[in-house]
Amino acid sequence: MTSQPLSAADTAVIDAYLDRVWLEKGLSENSLASYRRDLQGFARYLAAAQSTLAAPLTGQQVLAYLAWRHAKKYSSRSTARLLSCLRGFYRDQVREGLQELDPLVGIESPKLPKSLPKLLTELDVEALLNAPDVGDPIGLRDRAMLEVLYACGLRVSELIGLTLTLLNLRQGVVKVMGKGSKERLVPLGEEASFWLTRYMHEARPLLLADQSSEVLFPSSRKQMMTRQTFWHRIKYWAQVAGIDKPLSPHTLRHAFATHLLNHGADLRVVQLLLGHSDLSTTQIYTHVAQARMQELHQKHHPRG
Repeated sequence: MTSQPLSAADTAVIDAYLDRVWLEKGLSENSLASYRRDLQGFARYLAAAQSTLAAPLTGQQVLAYLAWRHAKKYSSRSTARLLSCLRGFYRDQVREGLQELDPLVGIESPKLPKSLPKLLTELDVEALLNAPDVGDPIGLRDRAMLEVLYACGLRVSELIGLTLTLLNLRQGVVKVMGKGSKERLVPLGEEASFWLTRYMHEARPLLLADQSSEVLFPSSRKQMMTRQTFWHRIKYWAQVAGIDKPLSPHTLRHAFATHLLNHGADLRVVQLLLGHSDLSTTQIYTHVAQARMQELHQKHHPRG
């Protein structure tokens, strides 16, 4: 059903909406791509039902689409994200005078369980950071990237997007371009600064073969690395380090936040370092830290 071709009219409606969203909210390319996929999927479903995004819809039609997704085993998390996208889309259509009624009114998002991030211990992180062969230019680059990722709690997209102009080794800080093009300054710490300095002198010139580039961590093709490429590098070094825990692209970001809280950092400071606009997003890490402390208490306390 979703293999239906996308009409030129639906494509134009989606493009116009995303242009407005980009201007109003300054969303990242990744967020815009996610919105586009969700809207295209819904448009293809409507096309199979002889309708379009521009046609007036009822709540029953939206519910029918949700039932179809449920039958196809889509996760409740992806459905919640889809509904958020459709709500924004139809509110915009009503506001712009392109639709009279919002078909999403009264439709609730599925309840999602609060999932705790998978946790790497400090020993796990130490093993991962020590895994790359720093005698090899690519290994030294990966060591520097892992150190920065853990020291600063960056998103992978923020890490690979770093340029020379965003780095200030003299002051030991890096300027990060976060979601919604929001900037924040994050301290590097001594270890990350050490490995960055060594990488800049020993490995980066070899990787670039004396070509000029603003990209801080170029790929073997002398270009900005993709998120997928670096994610494969993390998984490879985790295997080398003997880490068999489930990993995600956010693994070191989760470890950064949790380990800071375990060592007494203030939650609002962690919020600023992570670039969270809402403190409630950061608060999930307090649950992880508490769970870890309970585990340690039970394991090591004589009456645990």
